[in-house]
Amino acid sequence: QEEFVESGGGLVQPGGSLRLSCAASGFRLVDYSVGWFRQVPGKEREAVSCIHMRTGAIGYADSVKGRFTMSKDNAKNTAYLQMDSLKPEDTGTYLCAAGYYCADHEAYDTDYWGRGTQVTVSG
Repeated sequence: QEEFVESGGGLVQPGGSLRLSCAASGFRLVDYSVGWFRQVPGKEREAVSCIHMRTGAIGYADSVKGRFTMSKDNAKNTAYLQMDSLKPEDTGTYLCAAGYYCADHEAYDTDYWGRGTQVTVSG
């Protein structure tokens, strides 16, 4: 059975850090590009970052550049998003998606989506 599951969200104070994970089972992430998206109620879904799982090439949205770092572990079939210096405006549900390519910081032609993990920056 194919699954794509995010984890690592939570409540953190401004300036804090979180590390999100996106683990795939039933399919090989190395065959895809993986993107992180942020969804806030009442707003359009925003692409945050994207990594080509084979080459490691990464793109970031300007709003997170220098604060967020995406990485991968092909052996674990998992992608990660290290989020540092978090701000209240980073609050949202973070979803990962596996697509056929990244264009800058967004994954396209997506085949798989996770259900999301909530990140709340408040304090």
